[in-house]
Amino acid sequence: MDHLYKFMITIALFFWALIGVSAEDTSVDKLERIVQELVTPPLLPVHEQVATGEPKIVQIRMVIEEKLIEVDQNGAKIWAMTFNGSVPGPIIVVHQDDYVELTLVNPKTNTLQHNIDFHAATGALGGGGLTHVNPGQEVVLRFKATKPGVFIYHCAPGGVMVPWHVVSGMNGAIMVLPRDGLKDANGNPVRYDKAYYIGEQDFYIPKDEKGNFKTYKNPIAGMQDMLGVMKTLIPTHIVFNGKVGALTGDNALTAKVGETIMIIHSQANRDTRPHLIGGHGDLVWERGSFADKPKTNLETWFIPGGAAGAMIYTFKQPGLYAYLNHNLIEAFQLGAAAHINVEGDWDDDLMKQVKAPGAIQ
Repeated sequence: MDHLYKFMITIALFFWALIGVSAEDTSVDKLERIVQELVTPPLLPVHEQVATGEPKIVQIRMVIEEKLIEVDQNGAKIWAMTFNGSVPGPIIVVHQDDYVELTLVNPKTNTLQHNIDFHAATGALGGGGLTHVNPGQEVVLRFKATKPGVFIYHCAPGGVMVPWHVVSGMNGAIMVLPRDGLKDANGNPVRYDKAYYIGEQDFYIPKDEKGNFKTYKNPIAGMQDMLGVMKTLIPTHIVFNGKVGALTGDNALTAKVGETIMIIHSQANRDTRPHLIGGHGDLVWERGSFADKPKTNLETWFIPGGAAGAMIYTFKQPGLYAYLNHNLIEAFQLGAAAHINVEGDWDDDLMKQVKAPGAIQ
């Protein structure tokens, strides 16, 4: 498989060299350029919901960081491979027919070769064949965002390195909005007041003979042990945004009654079933395609591994909501859960405690 992957990369580079430069569409270089400042999830970068003007070149910069992170409070740590230092990597937001121009930086302080595969891109293994960078190198990739929707991106260096890098946290998402904005199932315009990005991550952290989580001095030192755990297909953790409790307690998401909230949810490796306890998916793009009509009024929706989806809900009651993977074992025992604190006035018509708990009469 490694030889096949390297052969595909060689062919991709050959054709790029053969036709890429000579067939360069110089009109693209005349488009307006804007710089998008990426932010740490669950937040999204500043963006327009409806595009203004012609397509643009959206310039972004990502710095790869290999870092030791804490996954839970029981001693579980992992050498995460990250885009911009976070798990998941930052979400990119553009509009259909915009061009994404990424500068991908692999600092010399890192130890491994990396690249990036955009599921939103066309050709060259999603850009993976053109973005291999060793420590101390950077590369610039430009691709046209032709499909509206939400998509994952991830590192894909080749062979067994692909799953190892992905389950070490090296994945994120890009949202490609229709130029005229989102539409509901009847074709009416839809806007959101606030949007959040949740990246669901499965970790496979080795344990010693006493059942304690092991730590290593660098990523490669723990690779073989982790590959052994990965082969069991049984994660030690399934978390939102890199850590158990990353989006609960003081880090809970926030909203107000009457606000329309979008949640983008990605899982680069395993299937997941998001659910909002106490609410619904008013509009759900389960497979992420904004070119298709959204499903409506779902209790739980499905996002296959290697994909991203999006939902929109208008909150009607205040209180604490749990947003989780409705494999409840994965949510409550492995960590795949978030909280949303919603402020506002209670509506008795929607729900009322008719009788408080008391002795049985």
